[in-house]
Amino acid sequence: MAKKKYTIMIIDDDPLVNNSVNGILASLYSKVVSYTDCEKALEDLESVHPDLILLDVFLGEMNGLDVLELLKEKNFPTPVIMMTAFSDVKMAVRAVKLGAEDFIIKPLDLEQLEVSVERALTNFDLRRKVNILQEQLETNAAAGEIIAESEPMQAALKMAEMLSRSDDTTVLILGETGTGKELMAKYVHDLSPRKQGPFVSVNCGAIPKDLAENELFGYEKGAFTGATEKVKQGRFEMAHRGTLHLDEVGELSMEMQVKLLRVLQDKKFYRLGGTKEVSCDVRIIAATNRNLEELIEEGKFREDLYYRLNVGTINLPPLRERPGDVMTMASSFVQEFSKKFGKEITGFTPEAVEILTSYEWKGNVRELRNVIERVSLLEVDTVISKSSLSFLKPMQSSSARISVDDLPLQPGEHKLKVSSEGATLSEVVKDLILQTLAITDGNQLKAAKVLGISRAKLRYRLEQLGIKPSNKTVS
Repeated sequence: MAKKKYTIMIIDDDPLVNNSVNGILASLYSKVVSYTDCEKALEDLESVHPDLILLDVFLGEMNGLDVLELLKEKNFPTPVIMMTAFSDVKMAVRAVKLGAEDFIIKPLDLEQLEVSVERALTNFDLRRKVNILQEQLETNAAAGEIIAESEPMQAALKMAEMLSRSDDTTVLILGETGTGKELMAKYVHDLSPRKQGPFVSVNCGAIPKDLAENELFGYEKGAFTGATEKVKQGRFEMAHRGTLHLDEVGELSMEMQVKLLRVLQDKKFYRLGGTKEVSCDVRIIAATNRNLEELIEEGKFREDLYYRLNVGTINLPPLRERPGDVMTMASSFVQEFSKKFGKEITGFTPEAVEILTSYEWKGNVRELRNVIERVSLLEVDTVISKSSLSFLKPMQSSSARISVDDLPLQPGEHKLKVSSEGATLSEVVKDLILQTLAITDGNQLKAAKVLGISRAKLRYRLEQLGIKPSNKTVS
């Protein structure tokens, strides 16, 4: 039987009990660490990052209940199971009040120990999921299924399924705003070995730059004005044993990119204001609507971070490139909002279908969803008609569109069109000079001024390129 991916910390000053419990749990869980020195255990707490602590009540000079109280004061979320050789009801009640997950009596019943540990881990996972779901509800996170009938989206889903088989491979999702990058990230998580762990999402573009470190890595009391909690977990700690979705990762500052790179390499970080490293086991799924390679050229994104993130890539096509999915999604959204608003909308008229399938959808799936929500709320009939969608401006037909070549040039603008065979620099410069002379009616002095060169240099170019000035040319 495969070991479950949890880290268990045992704190008991009796080496015999310590070794016995370690031997039992090491066969069930991936990592078990034992301490007979409580102070040393507390020092290593951040770096070990246990999922569960088995804590003895009497630890020589220290008392386990005081340690439990200290963990509570520090807001340390890890569940604790107390162990003692004394059956004291008052002690058990105090332990529970201080937040102990369970209270077991020595000599330990091995079956009871296994059941207690498993129950504590299950409850802890459930609490974390509830907290994350609550946060998603508060921020009105959109939920839904991925609708992918078109070939481009089928290819994206196939890639997502392949990447999800890995436990920790970093994934980069590319796509325009509104194409469903967060939904795809959740899809990868739900198919991965980490599906039992939390899925935490953060929009890097929505975080003020001076709060980004606090948001991602958390803080400790006194780190800044208003930091009153003993320990405030960041997104990385919230996503421990699960997946962290970094949406719009291209918006991170260069300073935060350095810190993110370090976490990806070492799996450790410091909380803001903290002095001890915190270990984390997190899979990163990043997403962006920007061209990271262009940002690298502009010096706005670290090349080494790009290669760290771009291990597995999923490209989400814009909605305009998969028109076959438009009506499938629109029908799904109609069902959702009809139920929400107590309507009985059954579908669309042919004219409404034409409008929806010919619309450009610059905001992609998000825009389509918002449009259907608005229409469903206001619709008085059972079928959505053309008039219901009158606020949508259809795309211009190709014959009605104005060519870019037909638009007048603004001051300082120019156009360069080169054949597929290419062109030499002298040919381009010659054409530039001839067009400029035509604009200035052959006046070399004006032409030189327009070109930003001296009249002598213009004359040199005329002679070099074999351009013979017309009679109107002023020398």
